[in-house]
Amino acid sequence: MKLPWQSKLVLLLVLPFAGVGVVLNIPWWAAQSPQVAVWTVGLSLLLAIVVVKLRAATPTAAATGAVITASLMFSTIVFPYQPWHTALIPVLAVFLLAHVATRLGRAQKERLGIAERRRGRLASQVAANLGVAALVSGEVAQTWFAHTLALHRATLAPMALFAVALAALSEAAADTVSSEVGQVMGGRPRMITTLRAVEPGVDGGISLVGTLAGVAAAGIVSLTGTLALRGDFSMFWISCAGGLFGLVFDSYLGATLERWGWINNDAVNFLSTASAAAFALALLALFSH
Repeated sequence: MKLPWQSKLVLLLVLPFAGVGVVLNIPWWAAQSPQVAVWTVGLSLLLAIVVVKLRAATPTAAATGAVITASLMFSTIVFPYQPWHTALIPVLAVFLLAHVATRLGRAQKERLGIAERRRGRLASQVAANLGVAALVSGEVAQTWFAHTLALHRATLAPMALFAVALAALSEAAADTVSSEVGQVMGGRPRMITTLRAVEPGVDGGISLVGTLAGVAAAGIVSLTGTLALRGDFSMFWISCAGGLFGLVFDSYLGATLERWGWINNDAVNFLSTASAAAFALALLALFSH
């Protein structure tokens, strides 16, 4: 792995924050509403077990995903409580889309030398894709967002701020799906900065088929997240727009900073999901009233 210190930095930025939040939330919810603690911890652990059994991630990566999933679920609790009306659903959508796309045309990807490791994703990869959503869903970030938007005289519907985190999740799914589908079905990709033809798997290469698949993935995650959180149309389109912005930004980073050797893929994914969240926040500020 190139520049391993950047992958460790991503983990350091995400895991302690999400982990501390989960550790503090478990006893509090166990005292206030035990079903919340039981369902959140239980479903997060179940998802981790399934991921390991499917060899979609290493045990350490699955545990990292479980912590992030629990953190997101705790951040999106509404009453009457139902676990399927939390961030669990869009996280599950991201996993399913990424898993199917990664398995698509695996033999061809192996011949090209661009297939994902058979042991699955690493902890840093999970943190890079899902970590921003957890960071922006925390109480501190949500309070700051609400204050910032209040300065713009924005009036928000309940759970509207989760559009920021949902945009990051949408970008994570869109990036993985566009890359994996484009490598086997997109033909000869072109560099986003020059439009010159490049080999499949080259950083910054895009294809029409892959891009359309990424757009569809972003839409699916935004839709499932909006429905799960009982959001309105603005949550859907803002999160989807943020995800698509991040998808383009991801390709641009790949074509420039990653190809120049300045940042690695984990850093690209983390920054791309962060850009998706930032774009969604800007849209909230502009269009909420």
